[in-house]
Amino acid sequence: MSVEQIHRARTEAATDPPAPTAGIDWASTDHAVAIVDAHGIQILREMVEHTAAGLNRMMRLLTRAGVREVALERGDGPVVDTLLEAGFTVFVIASNQVKNLRQRYGAAGNKDDHFDAYVLADTVRTDRRRLNPLTLDSPATVTLRMTVRARKDLVAARIAMANQLRAQLEHVLPGAIKLFRDIDSAITLAFLTRFPTQTKVDWLTPKRLENWLRTQHHPHPARTERLHAHLTAATRGTVGDQAETRAHVTAALVAGLTTLRAQIKALEEQIETQLLAHPDAVVFTSLPQAGIVRAARLLAEIGDCRSRYPTPESLTGLAGATPSTRQSGKVKIVSFRWAVDKELRGAVMDFAGDSHHANAWAADLHRRARAHARARGHDHPHATRVLARAWLHVIWRCWQDGAAYDPAQHRALQTVLAAAA
Repeated sequence: MSVEQIHRARTEAATDPPAPTAGIDWASTDHAVAIVDAHGIQILREMVEHTAAGLNRMMRLLTRAGVREVALERGDGPVVDTLLEAGFTVFVIASNQVKNLRQRYGAAGNKDDHFDAYVLADTVRTDRRRLNPLTLDSPATVTLRMTVRARKDLVAARIAMANQLRAQLEHVLPGAIKLFRDIDSAITLAFLTRFPTQTKVDWLTPKRLENWLRTQHHPHPARTERLHAHLTAATRGTVGDQAETRAHVTAALVAGLTTLRAQIKALEEQIETQLLAHPDAVVFTSLPQAGIVRAARLLAEIGDCRSRYPTPESLTGLAGATPSTRQSGKVKIVSFRWAVDKELRGAVMDFAGDSHHANAWAADLHRRARAHARARGHDHPHATRVLARAWLHVIWRCWQDGAAYDPAQHRALQTVLAAAA
């Protein structure tokens, strides 16, 4: 293109009026839509239902107004899918940012769906160059993310119900607590199904307990004497008429935990199938101590859209592995970063917190980070964040190249190994 053509194109672009921009305040039943023109004047203010007809009407309103760019507070769901399929450029502005942006238009900062939609639309108009368009991961990654997060929610529900069962047993049957390693293990749930009351536990002799353990294929039936001694030494539970009544609560909790365990196992099987079929599986399964579920969680939360994280710093910042720095005059404060992707941070910290058990470089860095943290009065999670930041640089490089983590090519690891030799 010649200099004259470039100049002509720039002149035409400058004379063309900017297209209107839109903002949508997403809700479960209906959505507030606002459209502003190039001068920030609101030219449309509508409420549309969250139905197929409502979303079609929204698309017609946006198209008729000449909108090409739309802002929302969340980056998933039917509304986003519909906008992207219709060819709109979508920007995601976090709710905490919208809360601060309200101050532009008034000191009160009141929350209103229509007003938030207007703020979103006007922010695209004024701050377009600071916003990054939404980029989607592949359907395989989105599906894996849904499965991984569903498993995480079920695990949280299992932990909560296990705590509820433990509290129940403290009154009803204290001897069953710590009888086996985990309160929600298969052997504990089987024991509570067969012996839900103190009266039935009293019936047990060492021989009877050993016979029952054999029916459960317990790996250590020879430990019967110790298990029986634990039952007899524990505080006695509820007896009499109330024992049978309270046993119904125990049975309900046992049934709930049994179901949760089965569903978690089923999801883990799906996670393994989805992960091993994913093109990026080789990157994350090669990481030390990653396993299947941990590797799948890392992949699901980082995603497979390389343009989303053009630098390792962009990944470490969103994962909360770098501190937040505030400076005013001579005062400089370095503190914990709160505005992060919490799902991503959870996946990264979970991996980093266990990686030092299987990698000499990670163990050395974690040891030095803990010593430094103690010297400065920081806690143990601070050292984990330091290690996570270092790992994210390694992961980012492997992820960008689509290559497995190779300890032989990890120069920092080889330096530690050489020093220890």
